[in-house]
Amino acid sequence: MAVFTRQPRTTDDAAKTAPDTPEPPAPSGRLARWRAGRPTATRVLRHTATALAAVLVLGALLLPNTLHTVTPGKFFRIPVEAIIGAAVLLALPRRPRLVAAVAGGLSLGALTVLNLLDMGFYEYLGRGFNLVLDWGLLDDAQAYMEDAMGGAGATALAVGALVLAVLMFAVTTLATVRLSNVLARHRTVAVRSTLAAAVAWTLASTLGVQVAGLPLASDHASALVEVQARRVQTTLRDEAAFEREARTDAFGGTPGEQLVPDLRGKDVLFAFIESYGRSAIEDPLIAPGVRRTLDAGTDSLTEAGFASKSGWLTSATYGGSSWLGHSTFLSGLWIDSQQRYRTVTSGDHLTLTKAFQKTGDWQTLGVMPGVQKGWPEAKFYGLDNVYDAFELGYKGPKFSWSTMPDQYTLEAFQRLEHGRKRDKPLMAEIILTSSHQPWSPLPKMVDWEDLGDGSLFGPIQRAGTDPAEIIADGTRSKEEYGKSVQYSVTSLTQWLERYGTKDTVLVFLGDHQPIARVSGHRASRDVPVSIVAKDPKVLDRIAGWGWTDGLRPAQDAPVWKMSDFRDRFLTAYGSTPSRKTG
Repeated sequence: MAVFTRQPRTTDDAAKTAPDTPEPPAPSGRLARWRAGRPTATRVLRHTATALAAVLVLGALLLPNTLHTVTPGKFFRIPVEAIIGAAVLLALPRRPRLVAAVAGGLSLGALTVLNLLDMGFYEYLGRGFNLVLDWGLLDDAQAYMEDAMGGAGATALAVGALVLAVLMFAVTTLATVRLSNVLARHRTVAVRSTLAAAVAWTLASTLGVQVAGLPLASDHASALVEVQARRVQTTLRDEAAFEREARTDAFGGTPGEQLVPDLRGKDVLFAFIESYGRSAIEDPLIAPGVRRTLDAGTDSLTEAGFASKSGWLTSATYGGSSWLGHSTFLSGLWIDSQQRYRTVTSGDHLTLTKAFQKTGDWQTLGVMPGVQKGWPEAKFYGLDNVYDAFELGYKGPKFSWSTMPDQYTLEAFQRLEHGRKRDKPLMAEIILTSSHQPWSPLPKMVDWEDLGDGSLFGPIQRAGTDPAEIIADGTRSKEEYGKSVQYSVTSLTQWLERYGTKDTVLVFLGDHQPIARVSGHRASRDVPVSIVAKDPKVLDRIAGWGWTDGLRPAQDAPVWKMSDFRDRFLTAYGSTPSRKTG
């Protein structure tokens, strides 16, 4: 039987037997251009995305943590962290490389968010953000923005900040993952480029090469991480050390009859003027009006029989967190953090105000127009009674953060307490809030007889400036801040001239400097402090302090830490030290 096998056809055979098939038509001109351009457009998009990822990563590594140092020159440097990161990614296989890229991106996002928080805290509080202590202050910032911008504006800002934070984590992670993939695809070029960058960084670091006055070789991100770590470490160590310090009190064991005997029978008032700092008296744009107000107050009080002396205190806080300044001044302890504040207020350390309560010879009270919720610290401060924002009888409008004008606060104090007949003299802590940022709108002085329940301030508030406009303008912020201090000082000096007696002793001071946008980024933390009295013996007791006569301290007047005042004051007025160790 014959066996037949089928031989495969050759190409030529197929060509011979295949039917004639017409060639497909060439694409039209527009379609041809689109098809020819498509790969180029894809490459451009790909390269653009890679370039943006590189810019984002380098920008995050070089971003400063203070707003006033954000300059173009900061970003034209070689970050060593980028070189190390590239080397690590090139050394890892695919899966570990992806994990490392994601971790690096999230870390960059966290560093960027912390830098932005630092910027805000340096602008408003003159210090960086503390990872351990400062999360609670974000609620205070939200409340402040509600007062300055309204509820809707503050909510929009908070939502925007949250979205920005989430977006920052997302884009930095996507950027590092993309760059890791590019390094893997172009390994040879990436290795050579990384080595070249490492050599360039080493040479620049060794030779001290600079660009725009800054070192070309940067380890900026590593330094910022170290700063944050050191803050956390210092905070944790500080807690135990401060607890021991707070338990030791030079006057804690002094019996009541041996405290401030030289002020017996006097009404002693401690008044804090919000944000009344050294800049109010020395800044060229702010000082002229404030100096005129202080000098006019000195003259009018002198005519009314009062004398005064003034000096400087260095506050424990700056730009905000007024309660840290108040507690430092009254406790004699340096309270520069919320942690220290919680520690001291939960104990029984003797405050200046509590010293008067301990004698049993004074009625002690607080006038706190800024307090709008429960305030358990009243016990720590030794205040028998507290008048908060709801107990002063005010029916007028708020002036941004300030719940009521200082003039009204002082008149209410006169009506409710100071002007009444009493069995004991008064010791009062008074907080004046009209000079609280954003200094818009501001109240104006009115006739004391017309104050009533404060309703007359309605038209004044409505005719005032827009807080959003003042916040956005540094020069106007300075101008309005100066006006606010003039208003607060005028309110206080007119009240004293009007209602003060031969037995009135007034101590008034600022709690801190205004924010850096107003006081300047290199401003001191000094605030003015004055003591005013009719009885010459009161000022004779502090003649050795070297303070300046009048309400305006001289530039070279003594500067003390605010925490030193309590012991100096108690000693000057006859108190006997008796150390107590808890």
